Amino acid sequence: MAKKKQIVECVPNFSEGRDMNVIKQITSEIEKTSGVKLLDVDPGEATNRTVVTFVGEPEAVVDAAFRAVAKAGELIDMRKHHGAHPRIGATDVLPIVPVSGITLEECAELAQKLAERIASELQIPTYCYEAAARTPKRRNLAVVRRGEYEGIAERIMDENEKPDFGARPYDEKVARTGCTVVGARDFLIAVNFNLNSTSTRRANAIAFDVREKGRPVREGNPITGKKKLDENGKVVMQPGTLKGTKAIGWFIDEYGIAQVSMNITNINETPLHKAFDEVCRCAQNRGLRVTGTEIVGLIPECALLDAGKYFLAKQQRSAGIPKEDILKIAIKSMGLEDLRPFNPEEKVIEYLLAAGEKGGNKLVDLTVKGFAEETSRESPAPGGGSVSAYMGALGASLATMVANLSSHKPGWDERWSEFAQWAERGMELQEELLHLVDEDTEAFNRIMAAFGMPKNTDEEKQLRTDAIQAATLFATEVPLETMKTSYKVFEVCRQMVTTGNPNSVSDAGVGALAARAAVIGAGMNVKINAASLKDREKAEALIAEADALVEKANAEEKEITQTVEEMIRK
Repeated sequence: MAKKKQIVECVPNFSEGRDMNVIKQITSEIEKTSGVKLLDVDPGEATNRTVVTFVGEPEAVVDAAFRAVAKAGELIDMRKHHGAHPRIGATDVLPIVPVSGITLEECAELAQKLAERIASELQIPTYCYEAAARTPKRRNLAVVRRGEYEGIAERIMDENEKPDFGARPYDEKVARTGCTVVGARDFLIAVNFNLNSTSTRRANAIAFDVREKGRPVREGNPITGKKKLDENGKVVMQPGTLKGTKAIGWFIDEYGIAQVSMNITNINETPLHKAFDEVCRCAQNRGLRVTGTEIVGLIPECALLDAGKYFLAKQQRSAGIPKEDILKIAIKSMGLEDLRPFNPEEKVIEYLLAAGEKGGNKLVDLTVKGFAEETSRESPAPGGGSVSAYMGALGASLATMVANLSSHKPGWDERWSEFAQWAERGMELQEELLHLVDEDTEAFNRIMAAFGMPKNTDEEKQLRTDAIQAATLFATEVPLETMKTSYKVFEVCRQMVTTGNPNSVSDAGVGALAARAAVIGAGMNVKINAASLKDREKAEALIAEADALVEKANAEEKEITQTVEEMIRK
């Protein structure tokens, strides 16, 4: 199975918001780091602070963050810093945020390693906070930043207050850079829910209904009564219905409407679609309607896909459809285009990152005609391996189509969920095989690059030989993965032939034929590439595995085809 690409966001806050030359030098360190994309630079004069946002794969993001911290330490002298915002160092806080294919726990581990590196290599003392905190009390940033920069001299060697990494007597270096607080937190979605009202009071009432903090409990009149206090003198709160959210109501002159403005701080506990539905429910209870949703800033792909799947399930519709179709359902269901056009290419983090990557000309992005023409040209790639993977993808697509037709067949409503699950399984296989279309061509290109390495000295010759063998092994393993994935398509085809819409049984049968062709074709590529491996034990093992898959694929296709023929004759 193709491993989902890992993407993280980093949002460092630097203690400089007035000197654009300094800010530019810091952000340039991020921009020149390969594999990351700078998304936003937001300087504040009053706070004398700049919030920077960039994304990329974990290793690249950590490297960019380290370089930015180093540059900030060179350019910002905390002894001269004054601003309205709390701060403890030149790089004040530096959270790492999971976006795609990575967990919060993994981000916390990255944050701790980065904090240790900053302390050891840059001699900047570091604290860890939120999910990366090494002690429970340090999850709270306010606790970590207690006393701010001015309190560092007193805290830095205190056994209970010292930094997690780099504690040492207060010196000129620490006086200049201060400390840095590195952490990991969940992705925060900033969202506004549009109301068919101009009343800030009504919008606030809805916000208090849903936000985790809720509203104060009052004695007597629930609006004007005196706030109820507990035995410790603290205001008693009635919690709202949505965990991990903060919300207020306001009126927006630009749009002439009131909104419930919300920060979702834990999208796993309260996904966007859940927040939308709950705000709709509470608005309706107060005689209002939510007319649409406004996403402020960026959003991870998973938030929209989960929303689209949620609304499809409410309609008893299959989510085993292309991502683009699921996104359209999410956009329409939550009214994301109520105030202005919503373009996923500009609002979804993963798409912005992909748009900035080089070498984006993928085979799978070609038209059917374009793919055929590109294959026919005199260049050896794409070749049989890529075509085999594409045949497997077509087999999965046909099986998925039958599942979707069955899910939506009149009179079969009680079985929609059953077929929807098969459709989603088919789409997973299709996506994996489409990935392998380009992966196979990439494998061939690696071999060509290895052959192009210099061979003037004995050392260069050895390096070239090692590179060729490594690339050849990879070029053997990729079609083997295509075989394994294509073989899984038979399960969906078989199920659709035996239980799916009988009017589409031939389509599922053709899917099985395509899967068999994919397995056999990819097997040929395994064998021809394995022939060039010097490690014959490894080569023979790969060939044996390929032969076994071919034999099983032949048997599967024969049985499925026979069943199709029998059903057609009925």
